[in-house]
Amino acid sequence: MAQGFSLKDQLFNAEKTRYLAGLFAAADPSFNAEAFQSRVTARLLDLELKERMAWIAECLQQAVPGDLPDVAPVILKALPPPLDPSKSDDDFGDFIFAPLGDWVVTVGLDHPELALDVLEELTQRFSMEWAIRPFLNQHQDQVLVRMEHWCQHDSYHVRRLVSEGTRPRLPWGQAVGLGLTDPLPLLDRLHGDPTRYVTRSVANHLNDISKKYPELVLDRLQEWSRADQQAADELRWMTSHTLRGLVKSGHPGAMKMLGYDPDAEIAATAQVIGTARIGGALEFEVTLNGKGDQPVLVDYIIHFQRPGGKTSAKVHKLKQTALRDGTLNLSKKHKLKGNATTFKLVPGAHRLEIQVNGQVRAAADFDLLD
Repeated sequence: MAQGFSLKDQLFNAEKTRYLAGLFAAADPSFNAEAFQSRVTARLLDLELKERMAWIAECLQQAVPGDLPDVAPVILKALPPPLDPSKSDDDFGDFIFAPLGDWVVTVGLDHPELALDVLEELTQRFSMEWAIRPFLNQHQDQVLVRMEHWCQHDSYHVRRLVSEGTRPRLPWGQAVGLGLTDPLPLLDRLHGDPTRYVTRSVANHLNDISKKYPELVLDRLQEWSRADQQAADELRWMTSHTLRGLVKSGHPGAMKMLGYDPDAEIAATAQVIGTARIGGALEFEVTLNGKGDQPVLVDYIIHFQRPGGKTSAKVHKLKQTALRDGTLNLSKKHKLKGNATTFKLVPGAHRLEIQVNGQVRAAADFDLLD
């Protein structure tokens, strides 16, 4: 049987460990590359992804003992050249350098200024968005002052760290003691950045905030539009990306900002085609009727059965388009994976809803068969 793709094995493996060992052996003649590789690989395959990061950091700390003032020169000397500065997106770096951030956290919390110097260099090889957060919690003022300077850094990786490192809902990230609105002055400075890697982070950050303060986020986007510090096309993209969570929830203000009328007189019908089975697909058709060629944003919501009789609603994108002469016909086949590890399908009564411009305007019940 063919084995599935393993992200942890692609990111942390014997070859990557050998590469890291070679860098440190070249930087420090006392670094025992063979012993380091043997110790790492002895446990590596038994660990999950984040555990592998922590384990490699622990092995590095044993191989190069001491507090940050002792090990920082070795770390910096071992680093390869920074990531390509001519790029502007999709250059996250090499995951094998992530453990270096864990290492800096372990030996550097009592040396915040030096640690920030090292993280500034590390994030130009791999994002230090997880490593910066313990320093934010223990040395908040110092980190925020440094971030003010980082907003103007030549490297877009360092500028992105300001937004990504302070995000309130960073995946895998330690919670930070910042108020949700505390980083907004930093985002004000970053929203006009010329690189998508940075503006995507800013939009993701605002999306996090919108879950609690939607009106504040809408107001901020309007302020940025008036400030005219970002190209119009990029700001439109940022606005759409920022508001994706509010769009799913049908927030009227988000709809209006994106050019969709939540109160438009639009009638809708939905029809399930055939039989829906686990491992197959839910096939359905939608018809919209309204006035003229008005724009519409159409989502569909599936209310899934859950164990114990509860239901769980999942919102999915269907189409951003416009009516044509007052009519629009859409169809969709939604795959119903029976072997998904993140969401187990349960047979039984289900419900499909069609959301147009944030308002549910049609529904159809169906049975999901095993």
